[in-house]
Amino acid sequence: MYFQHIYDDSLAQGSYFIGCQKAGVAAVIDPKRDVDTYLKIAREQKMEITHILETHIHADFLSGSRELAALTGAQMYLSDEGGADWQYEFAHTGLRNGSRVQVGHLEFEVLHTPGHTPESISFLLTDKPASNAPVMLFTGDFVFVGDIGRPDLLEKAAGLKGTQEAGAHQMFTSLKKFSALPPYVQVWPGHGAGSACGKALGTVPSTTTGYELVRSWAFHFEEDEAGFVQYLLADQPEPPRYFAMMKKLNKINRPLLTAVPVVKELGINELKAAMDKGYKLIDTRDKAAFAEGYIPGSINIQDNNSFNTWAGWFLDYDTPFILLAAPARLDDLTRKLMRIGLDNIYGYIPDVKIWENAGGKLEHEPVISLDEFKTLYQNNGIQVIDLRGATEYQSGHIKGADHLFVGTLPNNLGKIRKDKKVVIHCQGGDRATIGYSLLARQGYKNILNFSEGMNKWLEDGNQVVQQ
Repeated sequence: MYFQHIYDDSLAQGSYFIGCQKAGVAAVIDPKRDVDTYLKIAREQKMEITHILETHIHADFLSGSRELAALTGAQMYLSDEGGADWQYEFAHTGLRNGSRVQVGHLEFEVLHTPGHTPESISFLLTDKPASNAPVMLFTGDFVFVGDIGRPDLLEKAAGLKGTQEAGAHQMFTSLKKFSALPPYVQVWPGHGAGSACGKALGTVPSTTTGYELVRSWAFHFEEDEAGFVQYLLADQPEPPRYFAMMKKLNKINRPLLTAVPVVKELGINELKAAMDKGYKLIDTRDKAAFAEGYIPGSINIQDNNSFNTWAGWFLDYDTPFILLAAPARLDDLTRKLMRIGLDNIYGYIPDVKIWENAGGKLEHEPVISLDEFKTLYQNNGIQVIDLRGATEYQSGHIKGADHLFVGTLPNNLGKIRKDKKVVIHCQGGDRATIGYSLLARQGYKNILNFSEGMNKWLEDGNQVVQQ
């Protein structure tokens, strides 16, 4: 058997290439959309990709199953569980609990494991030439390392009311199937630490069934189903706004993108015309460079592992947008965007010089130090806004600070004062710079960024309050 774990740090998402070397065939589980990764592995291993498996209809990334099938001719094996509302709307081979899929001498047994979603399935792998005992379990968003999948996304992200409690009860039942497996089975989940698909995912890529029974909180409730449901639903992170679109696009027929697009460079006239139409300019530079001088109206979403998550909060799927990025970074940025279906890149500019050379003036972000913030804070003449997530805020915040999660900032502009100075902050500065650029774009001139945020506040020994 040949096995390779492919991990996307930007979405903390895992996919898998599993091949039978004797037969020269392979399966891919939960592929990302830039599928050239799997084609390269197949060429190197001299294997043909014949099977594509999915654990569920994903919410956090746009699956590349159809792109990979179009390029290879492989058959897609997808869940037919969950009822009429949870069926894929395109051609595939349907799987149900107990279904078996043969890939050469490898056998995948399907376990229906609802909870995260009603149609969720897991794949139990047996390497037949070696043993009749199972060796690996691919759990998708069912069981993670140290955590389990959240059942509230359908309600919070897709607006399907009444689904989260039902999902939590389904999860409690599904975990009994997991507990019945041999303790030595390797567990390979769909996500790792940093994913919004759970609240306490581990940093190591895999685990075992036996270890999770000992380590994970999810298996310590015994028969206390009500306590389990309450704990599972509490303190889950805010689901990014783009999740609802992923649920839709992963279920229906949609246009395919079988290659990474090449982004064109824009001239100053094209840039200005596009911005006049309302196309957003996403400045991917470091927050410090942005603060020193930015093109008016641009939004700072830094080129790091969180780039596509924040882009998914603030870009829509109908309006083109522009990137400010170094040419050497375009391929990676484009891949990150296509993984969540943001294909509508109008073009890019390499730096702010194109604006300055045309006579345009850059604006500057007022970033204040801890001492400057303390002086303003002690005079009590400002509004303090904490842009972190709800759980972060509740666990400890600056007394008197208002909570406005940065992802929902554009929908809460009425809560931001215009008659006094407003100081925004987050934990370490990244989200605060996003927030500042969003507010500056809306015409706010009274915003100060305490960029060092809670990290510096706590490091200096200052007090916080809980809520």
